[in-house]
Amino acid sequence: MLKWFPVMLALLVSACSSTPDTRYYQLPVADSKVAVSSRTFSHPVWVEHVAVPDFLAGNGVAWQKNDVQYVIASSNLWASPLDQQLQQTLVTNLSTALPGALVSSSALGQQYDTLNVTINGFHGRYDGHAIVSGEWVFEHDGKLIKQPFSLALPQKEDGYDALVRNLAAGWQQVAVQIAQAINYQQ
Repeated sequence: MLKWFPVMLALLVSACSSTPDTRYYQLPVADSKVAVSSRTFSHPVWVEHVAVPDFLAGNGVAWQKNDVQYVIASSNLWASPLDQQLQQTLVTNLSTALPGALVSSSALGQQYDTLNVTINGFHGRYDGHAIVSGEWVFEHDGKLIKQPFSLALPQKEDGYDALVRNLAAGWQQVAVQIAQAINYQQ
């Protein structure tokens, strides 16, 4: 009986230990109906690519612990790859902001304007801010426009739910900035 005691103790301890629930996050589509322009555009806008750095390309939601250290969550994961979520929500947000434009994640027709975005930061930060940063390049009639963006949005609540909502709000702000630039170029 005593020789089975360590095995039973190990089984009892492992049965009592709990693994954290895995949570999956999808960026919400913005509720606001911010229209930058209502005119018709001459070319469709192709959101060709949204690139994210390696630390954001995995499944886990990222959080910056201090000025040099990042933590990638193991139980709080993106429901689908972050670059795809960013591209899809950007298409939706641009379509809302530019109702007279055809915005797509695929090339349409033979003439189109092209938008590429490179993300540098899309994470929570130790000082209670959600970081949305990077740059975008828009090509229209052979002309290139390159614009950086950098937002540090204060977190009003704790937790990953609030962080993801705040990141989505920042991403919508970037979409409005891009829409204003596209509207100006047309």
